[in-house]
Amino acid sequence: MIYIENIFVCLAIPLALCMLFVGGRTRLFMLFMMAGMSVCLLSAYVNSFFMGYYHVSATDTVVEITPVCEEAMKLLPLLFYVLVFEPKVRNLPEAAIALAVGFATFENVCYLTENGAENFMFLLIRGLSAGALHILCGILIGFGLSYVFRRRWLAFTGTVGLLGACIEFHAIYNLLISGDGPWRIAGYLFPSILIAFFFVGKLLLPKLKIIAA
Repeated sequence: MIYIENIFVCLAIPLALCMLFVGGRTRLFMLFMMAGMSVCLLSAYVNSFFMGYYHVSATDTVVEITPVCEEAMKLLPLLFYVLVFEPKVRNLPEAAIALAVGFATFENVCYLTENGAENFMFLLIRGLSAGALHILCGILIGFGLSYVFRRRWLAFTGTVGLLGACIEFHAIYNLLISGDGPWRIAGYLFPSILIAFFFVGKLLLPKLKIIAA
C-alpha cells in the first residue's frame, strides 16, 4: 500500500520553499506545478469514488471515467486563474503546461513507488506515452485558451470544445493501451508524435503570419 498523501508532501515542500525566493514567471510555473500535483492527488480519490459508485471494472474506469475526471479537474485551476486574476493570455500556455508537468510527475512518482524502477525500458516508454499524454493535453488546453479568450464571444464554447478534445485524446490513449499488439504500440506512440507536430506548427506559425501579411 502506498500513501500518496505522504509522497505529495515530500514533493511539494521543496517547491513551496523555492517559491519564497523566486518571482515572476518562475514562481508562476512552480505554482502551477504544485497545482498539477494537487489535482493528480485529488483525481485519484474522485476516480475511486465514481468507480465504486457505478460499480464498474478497472478497465471501464480507465476508459470511461478517468479521462473525464482528470481533464475536467486539470481545467479548473486554469479557469480560476483566468477568471479571477485576468492574466495576459500569453501566460496561459506556460501555466497549462506547468500544471500538466506537475500532474504527470506526481503520477509517475506514485507509479514508481508502487511498481519499482528496475525496468528502464518500460519506464522510458511510460514517460514517452503516459507522461507525454498529459503534456499534450496541457499544450492543447493552454494554447487553445490563449486563443479563445482573445475572443470573448468564443470563450465558453471554445473552452468546452477544448475540454472535449482533451478528454477524447485521453480516452483514446487509455483505450489503445488497453489493447494488444499494434494497438498498444500506437497508443504508446501517438502522444509524442502529436507533440512533435504541435512543435513544428509552433515554429512554422510565425513564418506563415509573416508571409500572409
